This record gives sequence, structure tokens and C-alpha cells, in this order.
Amino acid sequence: MVVFITMKKSTIMRVTTVIIIVIFVSLLYRFNTVVPVAFVNEEYTGVIKDIIECRNQAILNKDATTIKSLYETKTKYGTWAFEHEERKLKYLHRWSDKQGIKFIDIKSVVVPRYVKEKEWGFSANLIVSTEYLYVYNDDPDRINFFRIGTYHIIDVLNQDEDWLIKKEWYTDPFADSLSLDEIKSDEIKSYITAQVGRDLSKIGERRQKAIEYADQFCGAASDEEYGFTYNKKYKDFNPQGGDCANFASQILYEGGKFKKTGAWNYNKGDVTKAWVNAQGFKDYMLNSGRASLIASGSYNKVYKAAYKMLPGDIVAYEKKGKIKHVSVVTGADSKGYTLVNCHNTDRYHVPWDLGWSDKGIKFYLIRVHF
Repeated sequence: MVVFITMKKSTIMRVTTVIIIVIFVSLLYRFNTVVPVAFVNEEYTGVIKDIIECRNQAILNKDATTIKSLYETKTKYGTWAFEHEERKLKYLHRWSDKQGIKFIDIKSVVVPRYVKEKEWGFSANLIVSTEYLYVYNDDPDRINFFRIGTYHIIDVLNQDEDWLIKKEWYTDPFADSLSLDEIKSDEIKSYITAQVGRDLSKIGERRQKAIEYADQFCGAASDEEYGFTYNKKYKDFNPQGGDCANFASQILYEGGKFKKTGAWNYNKGDVTKAWVNAQGFKDYMLNSGRASLIASGSYNKVYKAAYKMLPGDIVAYEKKGKIKHVSVVTGADSKGYTLVNCHNTDRYHVPWDLGWSDKGIKFYLIRVHF
């Protein structure tokens, strides 16, 4: 039977745009271990850095008006890009309210990989490594930070001597959770702010080595000295749908010294499902006895149990009945809140629920048996 689906013209355009974005994101990730600078103009590089710095400060100050001024909103792509940044601004501040924190600075390292001049301005392909600094409201003297790395394709229009974002595509670390208003935050905030820091210095050597590996190879979120790259020994699976499980497997194998098995294996780009697929990885770890479940359920159900997690443990994120993502615990902040590293998007010591904590997400907190 053939089924014909009728869609409005606007819906068709949005579906077509999604397909185009997927193609461009694949192209972005194909270069995440290489920096092919075909042409980089210092003036254009400065423009990009100024735009991103201005946007960071506007996000910090909850200033949607300034953010809007950076976009060419007379075009649909510019409007969509602005509307997404506006939703991201709202999400970040809802999350900070839930957490009982205040962001005190947002700063980015911008690495242009390709800048091409156009008659209307320029196009660029770039890495952006953004560091978020925050303090707890009741403990303002202890500064915490995390980093998120993103890969961008951006078109910038020169309009009457003003530079405006005409189009921007990147993998958004908050795309899976832009409705945090669904979580009741008062009780959660009280619990989080009542906690104290955790001493994780006495973890075993295998866990420590796993974290060292996770910190070095978390791509665009890693320390600048590592070149914002993945481990070149391994294939990058982002163009095929995601690299999170591949990275988690590397962390356990290269750092944690887990032995490969017939079911969990990587060999010169040939991989098993348990190594590279988020659902397969989570199922393998639990069913093989290499890990056990600490807790599972919605954020409201598991956030207290997350304080039991240790560096080297796993957080798996389920959406619509499927594990969509996995991350590896790498530490805790000044209140003992669990932090994670992962690929796609690249994260370094990021609070474990940031970008995921709404009622549509189910979490699996997993103890890895080193």
C-alpha cells in the first residue's frame, strides 16, 4: 500500500532544511581531527570572535535584544538561528535557577578552519571551545567551570558596515532539553545547595587513568594544548550518527584497561555494536557484569543518586524508549555535583544533566566495575 502524505509548504521547507543541516553537520565532523585552513582572513576572524564574544556576554546578561541584533532576521535562516539562541539563553538560565548557581563568565576560544570570502560577506567553518564559569549562590567564593566544544558553519553578511549572522549550523549541546520549565526546581535547588564537596582523590589508578584519557581526547572541549582533537587511532563516527559510545569505549579500554571481547571490540575501524552504539554499549556493560545499575528514571527520581557516582562511571540518556547518548563521569564540582565528559557535542567536566534534564528524558546511572 502506498501512503501519500500532504504537508504544508512551510513544513516541507523545514524538513528539507533539517536534511541539509544533517549533511552539513556530517561535513563539520569529518574535519574534527584536522585543521584545514584553506583561507583565513584576519579581519574576518576578528569579526567572528567579536560576534561570539558579544553573544556570550548577552547570554550571560539575559539580553535577548542584543542577541537579536547580531542576526539578519529578514531571512528565514537568520531568524531560525536567532530563535534557537534565544531558546538556549532561556534554557541556561532556567537550569541555573534549578541548580542554585549563577554564571559569572562565558568565554570562547575560536579556531577558524576555513574562511571564504563572498560577495555579500564571508562563510566560515570553525571550532568554538566555550568555557562557562559559575558559582553557587550561597558559596560565591568557589568558582567552578566546564567547557563545551562545538563545530560551526556560519555565513556572515556585511550590511551597511554591520556584520550580521545570515546562517549558522552547529550541533547544539542543549537541543534535547529546551523545556526545563517542566521540572519543579525549588526542592531540587534546596537539596543541591545543601551538599558539600566530595573528595575523589582516592579513586583507583584505573579510574584515574580513564579520566586522564577522557580529558585529553574530548575534542573541541579539551585543553587547548591538546589541539582540540580526538584520538587519531580511532575512526570518528559522528558522520555516521554519533561518537559518544565509541569515546566511552576508548576511555574504558585505553585508560581503564578493560580487555576487548568478542562482543565489545574495535579493530582498525571495524567495530561491534556494543563498542560504538549507545544502546548497545549500555546493554553490554550491564549484561556482561562489567557494570551495574545505580538508579534509573526521570531527573526528579535519580538526581540524589547521582551523588554516588564515581569517575569512570557511565550516564546513559534515553529518549522515546531508546538510549540516545552516553557520557563518562570525570569529577564533581564544589557542591559534589557529578560532572561528565563526552563526544557530540564535546563536553569537558560538564554537569551530568545539563542539556538533558526535562521530563522526556530517562537516565541510567551506571557503576562501572574497574
